[in-house]
Amino acid sequence: MSDISAAALRGAVDLSTLRNRPQSAAQPQASSQGGGSAPAGPSGGVVMDVTDASFGEVLELSRTVPVVIDLWAEWCGPCKQLSPIIEKVTREQGGRVVLAKVDVDANPQIAQAFRAQSIPMVVALLGGQPVPMFTGAVPEEQVREVFSRLLEVAAQNGITGSVPVDGGDAAEAPPEEEAPLPPLHAEAYEAIEAGDYARAITAYERALAENPRDEDAKAGLGQVRLLNRVQGLDLQKAREAAAAAPLDLDAQFAVADLDLAGGHVDDAFARLLDLFAELPADQRVPVRERLVELFDLVGSADPRVAAARTRLASLLF
Repeated sequence: MSDISAAALRGAVDLSTLRNRPQSAAQPQASSQGGGSAPAGPSGGVVMDVTDASFGEVLELSRTVPVVIDLWAEWCGPCKQLSPIIEKVTREQGGRVVLAKVDVDANPQIAQAFRAQSIPMVVALLGGQPVPMFTGAVPEEQVREVFSRLLEVAAQNGITGSVPVDGGDAAEAPPEEEAPLPPLHAEAYEAIEAGDYARAITAYERALAENPRDEDAKAGLGQVRLLNRVQGLDLQKAREAAAAAPLDLDAQFAVADLDLAGGHVDDAFARLLDLFAELPADQRVPVRERLVELFDLVGSADPRVAAARTRLASLLF
């Protein structure tokens, strides 16, 4: 759900560690808060890829124009559904909003600063302060509503600037209509948008029962199972429970799931591999099965999966 309000400007997210990073030599300093034209962001235009190193520029830019932060990862299925919608709605604003896309795997400091426990996570910056927008995939209509409210709050706080719109940001002809999703996939997406992960799981399982080679259903099932497991978990409490019971499978699984959902893939794998190494042989099967499930979720082409598989093999033999 969205949480765009003036009070949200007093959010407790600590961005100080990212504020003082050096700007690129070619990047001009953003003008002071208020109206007028702001300089383009680190990559130019209204949509940009942002890194740990360039995030300080985004903070400064947000003093003049609202900046929407899209926290995503390549392995995140719901991100691939939500990100194109956010980009489309951003471009429609004609430079009044800037979209900063952050790959949480490549930029863990930003993800940590925003306390991203799951992705996709979308946060706005107004005057250098975070404003929660939404977490998880949401329909386009809701994205438009939240953007509209964001612009209202920005105006209330005197942040009414804009950035130049280049040719790539100009309105384009509508794309050709995509083929409709298979019925069970459509049902799963509808359930995900409603937060009904159990129904989404059932839909994907039925799709796989009909076609065991349905890779999209397999990937979606892994994603939604993870979302279902982390729903409602408190990261701090989960870490405390895991620290108090280092060999408790449920406690360790919970933190590994939260780490993976937050983009801390290496941490999730390392926790489960360490647990596997400590357990007696007859208690290792659930840990190995969970590792394999997470490997499939991240993708076999990911070098972190290859490294974790190598370590698991060494522990098995």
